[in-house]
Amino acid sequence: MPSRCGDKARRRRRDRMPLMGTLYLVRHGQASFGADDYDQLSALGQRQSRRLGAYWAERSVRFDAVLTGTLRRQQQTWAGIAEGLGTEMSPLTWPGLNEYDSLAVIRTVHPHPLLKPDTPELYRHHFRLLRDGLAQWMAGTVSPKGMPSYADFVHGVTSALDHVRTQHPGGTALIVSSGGPIATAVGHVLGLSPERTIELNMRIRNSAVTEFQFNPRRHTLLTYNTLPHLDHPDQADWVTYA
Repeated sequence: MPSRCGDKARRRRRDRMPLMGTLYLVRHGQASFGADDYDQLSALGQRQSRRLGAYWAERSVRFDAVLTGTLRRQQQTWAGIAEGLGTEMSPLTWPGLNEYDSLAVIRTVHPHPLLKPDTPELYRHHFRLLRDGLAQWMAGTVSPKGMPSYADFVHGVTSALDHVRTQHPGGTALIVSSGGPIATAVGHVLGLSPERTIELNMRIRNSAVTEFQFNPRRHTLLTYNTLPHLDHPDQADWVTYA
């Protein structure tokens, strides 16, 4: 027969355990890469977003808090998720979750006009320049016009993580943002170098889900860049990166 002292000790240990919560970070659906106005979901991006919401609805996932940046593609992605999820929940707008200005970053290393990236080689050239500009921005050697310092950019992201951690202990929260902030969040939690963070950023897919577990002290990475809602063979061509 278990001792009463043992039961009491287990209860005390359990009571001292910090509450664990779950934070999902979602990159926006496919936007309009190469168009005059990138900050707009494509028709496919809207379908990706609705499908993610429906996937969560099928699994009875509900959120205690939702945060988005101010960009249209981020807010449109939440609107699609909300439609698929069947909720009218209003998100908390958090400007620190906005993406960096990729063209401003590229102009720091290539001040001349770029051709529209409508061929594989021009597409690769665009992202080679972006990698170079990001590395220099992170190192503090360039200051893209109209953008914060990299330290301030990181603070904008980590302040959202801190808000979830402190205001929603033990809850389930969602952040809808972009590749740069999500890679920054993962890099911050894992203590990665800027170079590794850039590589994470370059590989994140549209509507991809990253999952953190959190307690009042810290976040822990569980999954990165997953697409569980697009795992049917009929959705193979729904997987996009831009």
